[in-house]
Parts: sequence; C-alpha cells; structure tokens
Amino acid sequence: RSHIPLSGRNPALQEALGIRPHVLVLNKMDLADPRRQPVSAGAGPGWGRHEWLLPARARSDSPVPVPLQVVPMVARLVADSPRYHRAESSEHNILVIGVPNAGKSSLINSLRRLHLKKGKATAVGGEPGITKAVLSRIQVCEKPLMYLVDTPGVLPPRLGDVETGMKLALCGAIRDHLVGEDVMADYLLYALNKQRHFGYVQRYGLGQACDRIEPLLKHVALAQGRTQKVKVLTGTGNVNMMMLNYPAAAYEFLRDFRAGRLGRVTLD
Repeated sequence: RSHIPLSGRNPALQEALGIRPHVLVLNKMDLADPRRQPVSAGAGPGWGRHEWLLPARARSDSPVPVPLQVVPMVARLVADSPRYHRAESSEHNILVIGVPNAGKSSLINSLRRLHLKKGKATAVGGEPGITKAVLSRIQVCEKPLMYLVDTPGVLPPRLGDVETGMKLALCGAIRDHLVGEDVMADYLLYALNKQRHFGYVQRYGLGQACDRIEPLLKHVALAQGRTQKVKVLTGTGNVNMMMLNYPAAAYEFLRDFRAGRLGRVTLD
C-alpha cells in the first residue's frame, strides 16, 4: 500500500522471489502524500529483477492509465525470462502475493474488469483475512492469455520493530483488536503531528493541534455522537448515565484516516 511503501513489504518474500521476474505494485496512491512519493520511487536493494509500478491515479499526465500497463509489463517480463519446461506454453500464470489487506483481490478484480469486462471473481473487504486460502486461477486477460492466483496475506514471523507493526496495523494489515484501537489512535496522532498533517484539527473542530490523544478523542466523540449508557450504583439505587465512548471515538479516528478524510498521508 502507498501509505507504507517500505513497511508494507514482507522481507521474507525477498528470498522466495529470488531471480523470478516480478512487479511491485503500490495500491491506493490517491491516499498517499504526493510530496512523499519520491520515497516510494525506488524498490530498495536486494529485490532482484523487477519493474516498479505506481497504480491507480499515481500519474494523471500518463497517456495510458496505469492499471492498463500491468498486463503488458508482466507479459514483457515473462517473455524476457527463461521459461524452462513452460517454453511451449502460451499462457501466463501469475501469483499475487503481499501483506494482508494490501488490495491483492481488488487488483485482480480491477484487471479482470478492465480486460475482460467481467464482474469480480474474488471476495474483497476492508479487514485482513478475507482471502483464507490459495484460490484457483482467475483469468484476467485474453491476449495474452493470463491467469492470476489470489493468495492470503502473509506477514513475517517477527516484525522488525514496534513502529513497523504500528504502521501495518494502521493500514489494516493486523486486526485492530490485537493491537488496541486506543494505542493505534495514539500512534496515529503522533505520526500526523510528526509529518505536520493537521487535517484532524479542522475535521473535528479543534482550536489547534494537540499532542495528547484524550482531548482529541473527546472532540471526536462529541462531534460524531459516540456515547454509551452506563449503569452507576448509588446509595439510592441504580442510575443510568450517558458517557463518551472513547473506544468508539478511537475507531472513528482510525476509519477517517483509512478513508483519507484526514488528508493524504504516507507513514514511511
């Protein structure tokens, strides 16, 4: 994903790819900070033979829409590589791999819709774990004859550091409850302030930027009506009180970030 062009890549895939030709695809470029796109312009060392692609609205001045460049690019890479026992086969079988919730299924459906004018062939969702097994081949193009195989997202057994894990969680590669929405919201506020992205100030009607998560979540809860009824035991009986729902406010903060309502942000 373009939010995390470096943290969003699984180093364990480096060895698996080896010398195999591959294309690195950055998804959701419309949510990334255009000022920080040069950070994403290089694939980094050790990734073998590849071509780098910025899909979907990465360049408005490109004469050919970027999604339409994927199939020709893959076909050219395959044609320029040794085919071994598949030399007589005219079809292309491509594996789509990456971290969870990176948009692999959406990419397949998009290519299928563009080239075959067909509906979606694989389920998509806004949380990790929608694709649970390696699926059957899905045709996405007739000429050249090309099949893609959707796969579950894969994270390394151990993350390099806590900050990488937080970035992955913010982008939905790790389920929210495993990290905690309040912890993620706190880190998100830190990341936004560090990069001087203050879109949240206007979004939630704050007077100024803040560096503490509690007052921000209070404003989110008030602005979005996130309240909950709580039963309080008193000496005269039970009393129902309305209180601000801070976990729901934290979740709303995360949703706004993921939907781009806080501005275009690149975390790496």
